[in-house]
Amino acid sequence: MSADLRVAVVGATGVVGTTMLALLRERSFPASEIVAFASERSGGREHEGLTVRALTPDADLDGFDIALFSAGAGTSREWAPRFVERGATVIDNSSAFRRDPDVPLVVSEVNPDALDGHRGLIANPNCSTMAMLVALAPIHRAVGIERLVVATYQSVSGTGKKAIDELDAQSQASLRGADMPAPQVYTEPIAFNVIGAAGNFADGDDHTDEERKMMFETRKILEDEAIGVAVTCVRVPVRVCHSEAVNVQTREPLSAEEAHEMLSATPGVVVEDVPTPLRAAGRDEVFVGRIRRDESHPRALSMWIVSDNLRKGAATNAVQIAEVLVERGLLHRRDSVAA
Repeated sequence: MSADLRVAVVGATGVVGTTMLALLRERSFPASEIVAFASERSGGREHEGLTVRALTPDADLDGFDIALFSAGAGTSREWAPRFVERGATVIDNSSAFRRDPDVPLVVSEVNPDALDGHRGLIANPNCSTMAMLVALAPIHRAVGIERLVVATYQSVSGTGKKAIDELDAQSQASLRGADMPAPQVYTEPIAFNVIGAAGNFADGDDHTDEERKMMFETRKILEDEAIGVAVTCVRVPVRVCHSEAVNVQTREPLSAEEAHEMLSATPGVVVEDVPTPLRAAGRDEVFVGRIRRDESHPRALSMWIVSDNLRKGAATNAVQIAEVLVERGLLHRRDSVAA
C-alpha cells in the first residue's frame, strides 16, 4: 500500500478516537501524516503524541485522503460532508448516515463489496450489530436466516469515558461502604446493577434507539428485509466488551456441529467454550461460544458472542474499511474532486 496518505481522526480525544489512533499505528496503516481533530476546548492540547486541532469554521480541511469520525451524530452531520467536499473519504462511526440508502453500511469481513461506487461517505455499524454479523453472516450465506432473538449485555464504554468514570466511582464508593455518587450518565446506578434498557427512547416508541439500530442495520448489511429481528439491549457494569445471547432461526437446517465447524473457519471469529469480556478485551476478533441446538425449534441454534466494542465494534472496523479502500483503489481522492 502507498505510504503517502494523510489521515484525519475527528473526535480523537474520545475513547473510540483514541483507539483509532492506536490502531492506525498498531496495524502500520500507510499514512504519511495523522492529524487529530476534536472540539474547540481540546484544541492545542497534546494527545497520543499529537497536537490536537480544534474543529472550528476556520479549520484547514484540505489535503486529507481519509477522515475517521467518532465524534457523535451531530458533529458528523455538520462536518463529514465538508471533508468529503474537500476530497477526503469519510468513514463515520456515528448513527448519522447509516439509514441513508446512498451510504454503504459496512462490516469489513461481511460486505466489503458495498464499498464499490461509494460517494465519499461510508458508515460504520453499531458495535452490537457489528459483532453479531461477523458471526452470523456465514450462516446466512449458507442456509439463510429467518429470525433472530437477541439480548445484548453492553459495557459502559459504549456510552463514553464519563460512563466508565461513573462506574468506577460508584464501584469504589460501594466497596468502601460509602454512599454511591448519584448517577449522571444513566438513569440508575450502574455499579453492581443491570439496566434493562440500553439506549434512549424516542417519543412514542417502546424500543430504544440501540434496539432499532440492530433491527435496521442487520437487514441492510445482510441485504435481506425478510429477516425478523427481536432485540433487547441491556447495560451491564462491565468496562469494555459487549456480549450477546443470540438465538438464530435458519431457513434451512443447520446442526450445532456444522455451525461450530463453519464459524471456526470464519476469518475474524474465534470459537471457544464460554467467551468472556475480560478475555476478549483488547482483541480484534469476535468470540463465539455455547453453540447449541434450540430444543424448542427444529431449525434454531443458540450462541453467546463477545467482542471488544471499542476495537472491532468501532475503531478496528473503521481502520479495516480504510485498508480495503486503499487496497482496492477506492479512495475518493482529492485530485479527482479538483478535476
